[in-house]
Amino acid sequence: MTAVSLEHATVPADTGEVTLLIARRVEPGHEASFQRWAQGILDTAATFPGHLGYGLFRSSGGDAPWFLVHRFRDAEACRTWQESPERAAWFADCEGHHHTEIARRKLTGMETWFAEPGSTRPAPPRWKMAVSATVAIYPISVLGGLFLTPRLTGVPLLLGSAVTACVFNILMTYVSMPAVSRLLRRWLTP
Repeated sequence: MTAVSLEHATVPADTGEVTLLIARRVEPGHEASFQRWAQGILDTAATFPGHLGYGLFRSSGGDAPWFLVHRFRDAEACRTWQESPERAAWFADCEGHHHTEIARRKLTGMETWFAEPGSTRPAPPRWKMAVSATVAIYPISVLGGLFLTPRLTGVPLLLGSAVTACVFNILMTYVSMPAVSRLLRRWLTP
């Protein structure tokens, strides 16, 4: 197998953060060469303006794919990378690595909270994501009002607001949204 060109990929038109999630199947015995190639392309992408980070996730074994993740500041930064000669050069030099793309998702904004790894299922409608986010932030807001806000009364407004935003963001990202998206999974994507 050879790599599939990604030249015809499209990027969402909005100006929010874009996450590309790419699944590639690698033939047994060719994992090391694929990993070198994938790390090279990820490292090269990281040098582009607006690139926010990446990840390379190994296959869990058998027929399970490898996952490459790119995060970009916005659709324009993603498009600049995808249309770059540097990226084209990596794909021109991927013969012999025995891998093929099997799935690709472009996620923007809140969609990243609702993406299932390895799934190409579309994100839920925005109104369902908004309802889910409201359900997730409500208990954090109530508990923050009860326990955090009273302890910040003597702190300058800007510093107290920064602390509140940081705590709320961490709780939303790592506790509340994962729990709510699991709890509402069947409703979100029937």
